[in-house]
Amino acid sequence: MRIAVLADTHNRLPLHVPRAIARADEIWHLGDVTDEAVLDALQALGRPFLVVRGNCDFSPDWPLVLDLEREGFAVRLTHIPPKEVPLGIDLLLHGHTHVPRNERIGTTRFLNPGSVGKANHGAPTSYAWLELTRNLPLKWEIVRV
Repeated sequence: MRIAVLADTHNRLPLHVPRAIARADEIWHLGDVTDEAVLDALQALGRPFLVVRGNCDFSPDWPLVLDLEREGFAVRLTHIPPKEVPLGIDLLLHGHTHVPRNERIGTTRFLNPGSVGKANHGAPTSYAWLELTRNLPLKWEIVRV
């Protein structure tokens, strides 16, 4: 399963990004969309789509946290990374910092695709590909925008 992971678009979605992720099995947005037109462009791709609410989002219909299972991995999607490692979660995907991350803490891997819309702390704008296959190590690739 190949998943396009985006975060922190902040009203900015370069035109080439939807084309680049159009063949994803799923698309996940980790918050700070700030303009629903960005979601419209991503949902128009016709792929399964999940979004969580960021601290700059105002849609009460979007959850703050989504827990799901993909290919045998327990996954949590959120915008702001928690201060403590959650129990029973293999992969915790978050945004908020605008800086890419791939870090294991205990048994949980923390992943951040960086920011599609606003670079921060010297990190370039980016999104990521997450590849999950049951009983195999995950693959995480940061793509510079």
